[in-house]
Amino acid sequence: MFSRLLSQIPAFFGLVLRFGIICLVMGLLCFLIGEMMPRKNFDYRVFPYACHGWERNGDIYLKLGINRWKDKVPDMSRYIPHTFRKKIGVMRSPEHVEGLIRETCVAELVHVVLILLSSMFLVLLPRGWNWICMLLYDIFGNLPFILIQRYNRPRLVILLERQRELQAIQAAKKAARATC
Repeated sequence: MFSRLLSQIPAFFGLVLRFGIICLVMGLLCFLIGEMMPRKNFDYRVFPYACHGWERNGDIYLKLGINRWKDKVPDMSRYIPHTFRKKIGVMRSPEHVEGLIRETCVAELVHVVLILLSSMFLVLLPRGWNWICMLLYDIFGNLPFILIQRYNRPRLVILLERQRELQAIQAAKKAARATC
């Protein structure tokens, strides 16, 4: 029995290697395509990116403890310097925040496409393992990132609206001082 288990180890490592290569190729291709997409084409105010009523401006995701684990998952902007910076500093312009909101739309789309492409595991991996690998990839490799985007976007939209209001107030004050 033990020798039979040992004989299966190389096949399992081959499966893991094939799974890893497929994930890497799909991920890199989708990332590169996502980076090339014009951000102006992503409107965060309409379907599918707009917040649904049942999401309660992202608060529904707090039940999943998203605020505890969202900063622990990998972020490509940490590893690839030329990508859009995902952190908000103390003073950011409304344009930067709007760019960040559009980045959440792109990230969500890329991960949805990766979930759709994961059906390739059904063809490229041995029967039985293919479903397991596809589900693991979708549940742990893509779904958390989609949830993070859905959680962050409404908060960023509120921040953007506040920044624009503040900018309008400051412009009105400046105009009033100029007329005095």
